[in-house]
Amino acid sequence: MISRLHVRHYLFVAILEMLMFTPAFAQKELDVLDPGAKPEQLLEQGAGEGPLWHPKLGLLTSGEGNINRRSREGVASIYRRDAGSNGLLLDRQGRLVICEFKNRRVTRLEADGRLTVLAERYDGKRFNQPNDLTIDSAGRIYFSDPCYGDRNAMEIVDSQGRTVEGVYRIDPDGSVTRIITHEVDRPNGLVVTPDDRRLFVADNNNNTVSGARKLWRFDLRADGTVDAASRTLIHDWGTTRGPDGIKLDAAGRLFVAAGLNKPNPPHEIQEQPTAGVYVFSPEGRLLTWIPIPRDECTNCAFGGDDLKTLYVTAGGSLWSVPVRVPGQPARAFSK
Repeated sequence: MISRLHVRHYLFVAILEMLMFTPAFAQKELDVLDPGAKPEQLLEQGAGEGPLWHPKLGLLTSGEGNINRRSREGVASIYRRDAGSNGLLLDRQGRLVICEFKNRRVTRLEADGRLTVLAERYDGKRFNQPNDLTIDSAGRIYFSDPCYGDRNAMEIVDSQGRTVEGVYRIDPDGSVTRIITHEVDRPNGLVVTPDDRRLFVADNNNNTVSGARKLWRFDLRADGTVDAASRTLIHDWGTTRGPDGIKLDAAGRLFVAAGLNKPNPPHEIQEQPTAGVYVFSPEGRLLTWIPIPRDECTNCAFGGDDLKTLYVTAGGSLWSVPVRVPGQPARAFSK
C-alpha cells in the first residue's frame, strides 16, 4: 500500500520535473542563471553554513567550529577560531553579527576585535541554538532559535510550559522581543524584504516523519512585530529535506537552500535528487531550481564586487554559480 507521505513525495517530484521541462519554466531559468552556467565546487570542506560576502575580506562561512574565510583571491584561511557559529550577518555599520549556536547567543564583532553579546537570554532563560539572522532598514536584527538534537537543555517555555523554538528581534537599543512563538514548527533561515513589510521564515523540522518542511511568509508591521494571522504557505517540500538558508536578489526573488540527493528514511524518502537552491518570485511562485550535487545544501549568499556570484554551502563544501541579477545590496542605516 502506498502511504500518503509517498503520494506527497511523488507529486512533489512530478511537479518539479514538469516545471523544469516546460518552455515557460526554462525561460524563467534563463532570467536567473547565465546561459549554460553550472555550479562549480570551490572548497571541499570548511563551509558548513552561514555564507556571507564581506566587501574587504571576501567570503566568510561557518564550518568545523570556526568562521572561515575565502579571500577575494580564493585563498582559504581561518578568520575566527572556535567561534561555534552558524548564521552570519553584517549590520548597518558593517560589523559582523554572529549566531553562536554552540554558546546559545547572538554576538557582534567590534572593529577593535572585542565581542559584544547582543542576546543571550529571554526572560532570564538561555536561548536554544540561534541559527540564522536578517536585518531591516531600521537596523533591527531578527534571528531564529530552533533546537536540533538533544532537547533536554531547552529552557524557554510559554505560559503553558511548552518549549519554544521562536523568532526574536533585537532592537538598536538592545531590547529583545519574541515575534514568533508557535506559528512556525522549527524556524531556520529567514529574511526581511527591502520594504520591511514581509518576513519569510524557513520551517525546517527535518529528521522527523511528520515535521514541517515549509516556507512561510508573514506580514511585518512598522514596529517590527508580525501579524500572525497573515501567515501564508509559500512552498511545502513534503518528504524531502525542507528549506534552510534564504537570500534575496535585487529583483526581490527568494533563493532558498533545500532538498536532498539521497533518501534519508524514514524521515526523508525522496528517490530523485532534490538538493539545491530553489528560486521563487517575490509573490512566492517557484521559478527554477539550481541543483547542487552534494548533501546537505544548507545556505547561499551573493558575492563578488557585482554581487552576481551565488555561493552555496553544502555538506561542508562550497560551490558557486554566476547569476544574471545581482543579490540584494545592503541598505544604508536609517537615521
